[in-house]
Amino acid sequence: MATLRDILRKIGAVKKTRQITRAMNMVAAARLRGAQAKMEGFDPYAAKFSEVLGNLASRIEPDIHPLLVKKEDISSLALLHFTSDRGLCGSFNTNLINMGEKWINDQKGKGVDCRLTTVGKKGRDYFGKRGFDIIDSYINVYGIIDMSFIGQMAKGFIDRYMADEIDEVYMIYSRFISMARQEPTLVKLIPVEPPKSEEGQGESSPAEYLCEPDPEELLIELLPKHIGVQIVNAFLQNETSEHAARMAAMDNASKNCNELVENLTLVYNKARQAAITAELMDIVGGAEALR
Repeated sequence: MATLRDILRKIGAVKKTRQITRAMNMVAAARLRGAQAKMEGFDPYAAKFSEVLGNLASRIEPDIHPLLVKKEDISSLALLHFTSDRGLCGSFNTNLINMGEKWINDQKGKGVDCRLTTVGKKGRDYFGKRGFDIIDSYINVYGIIDMSFIGQMAKGFIDRYMADEIDEVYMIYSRFISMARQEPTLVKLIPVEPPKSEEGQGESSPAEYLCEPDPEELLIELLPKHIGVQIVNAFLQNETSEHAARMAAMDNASKNCNELVENLTLVYNKARQAAITAELMDIVGGAEALR
């Protein structure tokens, strides 16, 4: 049976762990507010961009640009995979990695080669140790990305697609649904599939845009930017989801520490009571022997 000193040492260690988890919870909450504000500020722009793109695509033929044309034979794919750079965020990275690994294995089962571009240290380490084909890897870039960085990333995918090095480009990231729910999401980046207008809104409801220059030139100009907008959205969604997941994980860890302290305190009290009882029995036994 553990001694009283051992139990007290365990209680002290758990209390120190609880202080750390509480501090990490507060840090995650502060970072979450900033990331969520950026994500919510970008949403109206992304929504309007998709609306304009869908309106333009509905007016012209899809073969006007190679980024709109689907290739018949699919032999090579590219996957942009997002994870976090740090752990202690529950099953956040595990869900993303499991989804990515399953999707890659499914594609390999169809005889399709898959090349990875990872964002985040956790995904890079996991897929790198298991021999996956990683083309590019970006770490410690959350919160510091700008449009030039996104433009270069999007241009790399477009150039490889136009050179027939890859036939399709996909993206896996965590979509922020709520504080309690972050959903791993698979999105096709290239070829671009413009959002379609809702059928239930009626024929006269969609807005008709006056374009200058003509819709064909404007669509050709907007298509690469549309890919960049989706990548920016994935960065913001994934970063917000990471902080929300870490905040929930640290909150659960703090609650577990409280329960563990209560259990250890109960064990300590029982052990202390048993020790006192044993000492009293020794005193009583010694007094009886003196009689």
